[in-house]
Amino acid sequence: MKHVAMPHTDISAPNVVLGLMRIAEKSDDEIRTLVRTAREAGIDFLDHADIYGDELHRCEERFAQALQLSPSEREQVTIQTKAGIVPDGPYFDYSYEHLIESVEGSLKALQTDHIDILLLHRPDALVEPEEVARAFDELHASGKVRHFGVSNHTPRQIDLLAKHLNQPIVANQLQLSITHSTFIAQGIAANMQGTDQAIVRDGGGILDYCRLHDITVQAWSPFQAKFFDGVFLGHPDYAELNQVIDRLAAKYEVAPEAIATAWITRHPAQMQVVLGTTTPQRVSDAAAGSEIPLTRPEWYELFRAAGWIVP
Repeated sequence: MKHVAMPHTDISAPNVVLGLMRIAEKSDDEIRTLVRTAREAGIDFLDHADIYGDELHRCEERFAQALQLSPSEREQVTIQTKAGIVPDGPYFDYSYEHLIESVEGSLKALQTDHIDILLLHRPDALVEPEEVARAFDELHASGKVRHFGVSNHTPRQIDLLAKHLNQPIVANQLQLSITHSTFIAQGIAANMQGTDQAIVRDGGGILDYCRLHDITVQAWSPFQAKFFDGVFLGHPDYAELNQVIDRLAAKYEVAPEAIATAWITRHPAQMQVVLGTTTPQRVSDAAAGSEIPLTRPEWYELFRAAGWIVP
C-alpha cells in the first residue's frame, strides 16, 4: 500500500481509504472482519460521517462498538468524519452551534477524544464563513479536531472559507471514477467549442486548484458509473471499458476493481480512493490497485473506452 505525507498534516496517508457508510446493519464480527481486511491490505485511514446510517451517528457508533479500540490502537489509524448535512429536509447547516454539536456527537459515538480530520460534507448556500472559523478555532484549540477539510466544494467556495479560517483546508472529497471524471475530462477537452465535455462545471478546475494549494483530493464512489446509478464494472452499458479493464486485470494479475482503483491512484495528484464496499474481498481486490504502474497509453485507453474525448 502506497503511503504519502498528507500536506499540512503529520499524517502518513494511504492512497486507498475505507469508507464506513454502510455498516449500520452489520454485525460486530462483520465490521471487525471488514476493518481487519483493510488493515491487512495497508489501509489505516477510515472515513465516516455523522449522517451515515439509519439515524444520526449510527455508523460511527457501530464502528466503535465493534472495534473497541484501545488508546494505542486508536493512534494507529486516521479517523475522518463529516458534518453539515441535516437529514430533515434535507438541508445544510454550517453554523457554529451545529458544527460543535455534530463533532461532540461524533466523538461520543466513536468513543474517542479526537477526530483526525473533519470535513464539511456539502456546500451550504447559507454558509457564514466567520461561523465556520469560530467553530474550527474552538475545536482545534481544544484538541477535539486536528485537521479540517471539505467535500464536494468548488475552488471559490474553498477560497471563501480560507479567507476566514486560521487552519488550512487539507482535503476535498469529490466523486470520481473512470466514467464520472468530469473535472479531469474538462481540462483535456478545453477550448473545444460545441462539446459537452469542455463545459466547466466546478468553478474553474477543482483538481488543478487542489494541486496548487496542496489539498488532497479524496475520490468517493470510485466504481460508480454516474451519480448513484450503479457500478460500471461488469455492466453491459460499458462493454468496451470492461474489455479494457479485464485485459489489464489479466496483465497485472489483479481483479477488475484494482484496475479501476489504479486509474485514480496513477494520477500524479496523489489522490486517495475512498472505498464504500462492505465486502472484504472487494476491499482486498481494490487495495491491490494502490501501486499498479499503469502506463500513459493504458491510462488514456481506459479514459477513451469510458467515452471521453481525447482530441
